Amino acid sequence: MNQALDIFRSSGYCFSRNPVFLNSSRNSPAFLLHKQNFPQEHLAAPLFEKYRRLVCSKRAVNSKPFIPTESNSLCVEAETCDGADFSAVPHVQTLREFPKEELSEKVVMVRFDSKLLFQQLQERKIQCENAVSTIKYLHEAGAKVILISSWDADDENTMKIVRAESIAGALSSVLQVKVVPVKLVTTHIHSAKQESNIILLENLFQFKEEPANCKGFARLLSSGVDIFVNDAFSQSHRVLASTVAISRFCYASIAGFHFEAVLSQLKNITKTSQKPYVAIIGGGNLVEKAAALRLLVSICDGLVFVGNIAFQIMHALGLPLPMKLVEHGATEEALTLINSMKSRSRAVIVPKDFLCLNNLNPEKLEIFSADCLVGNLLILGQSHWRKLPHWFQNKILWIGPVRFGLSHSDAGEASRLGAVVDRLRSQNNLETILVGKVACTTVLGSNLNYSVIENASVVWEFLKGRSLPGLMALDRSYPFDIKWDGVYDDPTRPLVVDVGSGNGLFLFGMAKKTKDLNFLGLEINGKLVNRCLERVLQTGMKNGYFIRTNATSTFRSIISSYPGELVLVSIQCPNPDFNKPEHRWEMVQRSLIEAIADLLALDGKVFLQSDIEGVAIRMKSEFVKYGKGKIMVMDESEDASCYQRQWLNENPFGVRSDWEQHVLDRGANMYRLLLSKPAIIAGSTCRG
Repeated sequence: MNQALDIFRSSGYCFSRNPVFLNSSRNSPAFLLHKQNFPQEHLAAPLFEKYRRLVCSKRAVNSKPFIPTESNSLCVEAETCDGADFSAVPHVQTLREFPKEELSEKVVMVRFDSKLLFQQLQERKIQCENAVSTIKYLHEAGAKVILISSWDADDENTMKIVRAESIAGALSSVLQVKVVPVKLVTTHIHSAKQESNIILLENLFQFKEEPANCKGFARLLSSGVDIFVNDAFSQSHRVLASTVAISRFCYASIAGFHFEAVLSQLKNITKTSQKPYVAIIGGGNLVEKAAALRLLVSICDGLVFVGNIAFQIMHALGLPLPMKLVEHGATEEALTLINSMKSRSRAVIVPKDFLCLNNLNPEKLEIFSADCLVGNLLILGQSHWRKLPHWFQNKILWIGPVRFGLSHSDAGEASRLGAVVDRLRSQNNLETILVGKVACTTVLGSNLNYSVIENASVVWEFLKGRSLPGLMALDRSYPFDIKWDGVYDDPTRPLVVDVGSGNGLFLFGMAKKTKDLNFLGLEINGKLVNRCLERVLQTGMKNGYFIRTNATSTFRSIISSYPGELVLVSIQCPNPDFNKPEHRWEMVQRSLIEAIADLLALDGKVFLQSDIEGVAIRMKSEFVKYGKGKIMVMDESEDASCYQRQWLNENPFGVRSDWEQHVLDRGANMYRLLLSKPAIIAGSTCRG
């Protein structure tokens, strides 16, 4: 690796304090800029090293190992990558992680990528297999599968199929399972439950409610659906009813195999472990892409500008260019990028000479130096690419088209650049990431050893630090393996979990009172979690801990790794505004209840309480409805003195939460009940 980096340093062109442009000659390099050695250490430290230092600093304060949360990990990434908002890439629940047995007899709606499944290009074989395997996996798991998508007959990249019947026939051939077309009405769910085959709803392209992210349309679309699987990553940057609003009405929203695979490739763009890392950047509209380019400057060792965006960099450097090649407002942004590249000693490369037609002699192709371009020239492309091999050793990102000037086609330039990239990859075993239609269709051919993301718009949005709506709508999963022996002195003790632990008053009181149990608080508010963790460190508590997370989505992934038994789960005083059935992020959701029902030990308990009777009633009914017959309300006759009407008179644990104490101090009522997972279900001991 070091040898490769040395080669890259010695052959590269970089900024110097007093730039002097190289003279043009046929034997000189095909790219232009100024020579200077790279710094000895890359300015953007690898994420792992940054995290290692953070962990070490925490260990210096206390011998207990620091457990990363979703918040502090993302902060590390954002700082490392020079301001990009990497909270835009949350860890989401995937079909691969979802319990397969939970799919049986469930109605599962899959948003698939129509272009991906219908196009028969060789370069998409792997991605197509991922997309197909999602649907096959669900069908074989016993799920009732409903497919939805949008296809535009005017799109040249889509097969000339308009009618859903024809689409269903094509899908049947690909999936080797009969696909039945059904109209978009509420009866399609009843059809799905009765049908052993896969159902395809009509084309969403014809519904104006789809791009409007219409809530009512999404409710109709998802009527009766249990689980939503998004496998259309190419649409994740758009706000659509079939990818965003629909997640409000399904108890689980997860990523399919194709979505997961492309998301992994997207994250790989920002990884800096492979050195040197060079980005080939094409296209235009520098102003719109400026934020993304600043990020690439921070993580890449070299940037090769091609196409119209190269002219903006050249103009900012002082090269004389016809103003028709300069984008309005681009010069200031280009200068900012240049200053950033100078300060980081990044290698920056622009074309050195161009193949042009002269209006004075339109029949003759000529090569003109980059500093000799005049207004009467029609620029067709770069003269040659042959010096690129000296610059590429380990990792390449190619994003954007290669169109120069006013040319209407970049096929020739893309083919020549693609041939070079393909040769470099095969000769040097480069890790190669292709982004955008031009890069993907030009390079791939019959070779599959590439990371491919065809929709460049998704990547540009990601690099700008913007959230991807289709991604953000999915359920979260906890991204870390928890070292329980570092959290508790004895991780085999029975576990008590408080969902929505707030400031931790209940758990701290319980942990102090009962030393033979371990206590874990799951809370979405990062500030409250940090305060609780500080108190844990200050008091030296060995049987209590707190994690910042959305427990609704991550409860199963966190608790399933705990080595001991789960004996008690408490959900106390959830915000009533967050418990409306139509609210996507309500705390007591079906996914949480099913996870508790599966993971709770026999004779384990669930404690529910609220100061709003309607909220308490709803929590009770949800547990009875979705508890899989495992969770029962404890019979009042066991201790009638503890109950008033249907609620417990007193807190059975003798430890109050902060809100419970506040409610009682003002003389209001608390509505409490205790549920159980009995070893033997009998009418005499439990009731539903």
